[in-house]
Amino acid sequence: MKPEYKPFVDELVELCIKEDIGDGDHTSLCCIPADEQGRMRLLCKEEGTIAGIEIAELVLRRLDPAVKFEQLLRDGDRVRPGDVAFYVSGRLRSLLQAERILLNIMQRMSGVATQTAVYVARLEGLRTRVLDTRKTTPGMRVLDKMAVKIGGGENHRMGLFDMILLKDNHIDFAGGIRSAIRGAREYLAAKGKTIPIECEVRTLEDIDEVFAAGGVDRIMFDNFTPEMTREAVRKVAGRCEPESSGGITLDNLRDYAECGVDFISVGALTHRIKSLDMSLKACE
Repeated sequence: MKPEYKPFVDELVELCIKEDIGDGDHTSLCCIPADEQGRMRLLCKEEGTIAGIEIAELVLRRLDPAVKFEQLLRDGDRVRPGDVAFYVSGRLRSLLQAERILLNIMQRMSGVATQTAVYVARLEGLRTRVLDTRKTTPGMRVLDKMAVKIGGGENHRMGLFDMILLKDNHIDFAGGIRSAIRGAREYLAAKGKTIPIECEVRTLEDIDEVFAAGGVDRIMFDNFTPEMTREAVRKVAGRCEPESSGGITLDNLRDYAECGVDFISVGALTHRIKSLDMSLKACE
């Protein structure tokens, strides 16, 4: 985990504990002795790419630093039904409190990683990279983006703070592409910031406007057809990074990549996923 992610993950784990355990796990408290020890295993029940093992250990140790964590698989491994990702031993009350929290996190992260791996595989042999977007579950963006990386994809900007992305609304409200880019440059200079600038274009003519304004670090072709994309890449002519976005599916992903774009951003990596089935079960 990147060091800058840790505060976000810690805060999320605390929220998960607060919403699930509240003033106590009364089910475990009423029937499990305080010092009762036990062992459980994380059992995979579906084929896919596993993710979130690192976070699961963090959840367990937050609830009980004394647990023994025996890791068998690594984040990014391909799994099949029956595979065991890890064993954990310790106070049963702690393990039962952690069960649903770590499963919710791991199932979603594994779903994102599995989906991403499918998209990445579709581009095998090409240099185009698959990017995620900001279409993430509120509060879980860091985990969603970690899962995309685990699945072999790349992260677009984390939020509104680490890249300027001039989209259609910004451009329209700013009075056009030229004034939007000019405003972005002036703002960064005034603030002493060096974050990249990306500009969305909706037509081939918009590309001329971008370079008339001095260019940007990356151009996003929004809802272009593959034919338009091929012409757009030709017009950009290596002056900045070209990215495709909008209307892209698994079926047409490779068609866009073969047009020569450096990146394809796909919201479906995080907002149209199926969680991977797994369970935490008692064992010897």
